[in-house]
Amino acid sequence: MATEMLARAGISASGELWDPQLDDTLVCIDIHAETHDVKSFTFVSPDRKQFAFSAGQYFLFDLGPGDGDASRCYSISSSPLRKNAITITVKRVPGGKVSNWLHDTLAQNAVIRARGPLGRFVRPAAKKYLFLSAGSGITPLMSMARELADTAEPTDVIFVHAGRSPQDLIFRKELANLASRIKGFRLHLLPEDIGTQRCWPGLSGRISREFLALAVPDMAERVIMCCGPAPFMAAARNISAELGVPPSNYYEESFDAAATEAAPVPNEEVIETKSFRVHFSKQNKSIDVRADQTVLSCARKSTVRIPSSCANGICGTCKSRLTSGIVDMKHDGGIRQREIEAGFFLPCCSKPLSDLVIDR
Repeated sequence: MATEMLARAGISASGELWDPQLDDTLVCIDIHAETHDVKSFTFVSPDRKQFAFSAGQYFLFDLGPGDGDASRCYSISSSPLRKNAITITVKRVPGGKVSNWLHDTLAQNAVIRARGPLGRFVRPAAKKYLFLSAGSGITPLMSMARELADTAEPTDVIFVHAGRSPQDLIFRKELANLASRIKGFRLHLLPEDIGTQRCWPGLSGRISREFLALAVPDMAERVIMCCGPAPFMAAARNISAELGVPPSNYYEESFDAAATEAAPVPNEEVIETKSFRVHFSKQNKSIDVRADQTVLSCARKSTVRIPSSCANGICGTCKSRLTSGIVDMKHDGGIRQREIEAGFFLPCCSKPLSDLVIDR
């Protein structure tokens, strides 16, 4: 399908690979409605480069108004074995600036900026898996499922996908098709409420210990890949532990991680830590940040506004220009070397080494 889309767009595939350190431009070649409030957007490289990524990774998109708060991370929902294009699947969020811009404004042949692939939510080698998803959290797991279908290798996967109603179950028909043709691929769809669909053939409600014990009796033997809203993942995490899943076999993806600080030192052993003044020029606000704290964590505790997502130096959402001062930055791929040389840094993983002035 990706090859056909490329042909329609007048673009032919090349053997050259997309370079995450240099390339940052994509062209939208297809928009497809998945449900009443979910659409899939397919992109290609304008230079006909191919993409090398792992199922479960994401791209950071810089979209819409361009006022510094329009960057969002979206998981790739397409198979990594189909290298000519990438697809993201986005749910419209009421009041959401970027999701609404995508749904209402982005059109075919539009050129946007994006960076990736990023992320470490990658399926480890294992004999048996349990994929747990809810809502649009299905996107990275759908990439994994499509990859398994493309490899045609023997597999043992139980896929549990939850949604508000049968009409909200993203990729419902495709998942059913995969379950019908892939040996060892078992599917459980779990709408919270069946709504008007009185002939729903399965169970309904929320995930529970009782449901998962029934649907996945050998859960403790499986590697679990989980993605969904925070309450869903919290429930899945707790139930998995109760049913004997080792922590090392449980993986989850979330773009709502919070920055954490080291535990405070006991009073009797307090060592004075120097504080630095950090000024945000566009907001005309200043805060004090200790040398053992990150800039983002302190900004979050104040009234300073910095867009952020992973808070771990991975996604690059909080990237800002440092106009004065130096920091100790320990990132995990969320910023390019040429961006650092141009004066940018990531507040989420940077601790001040002097007073700072930030162009925010």
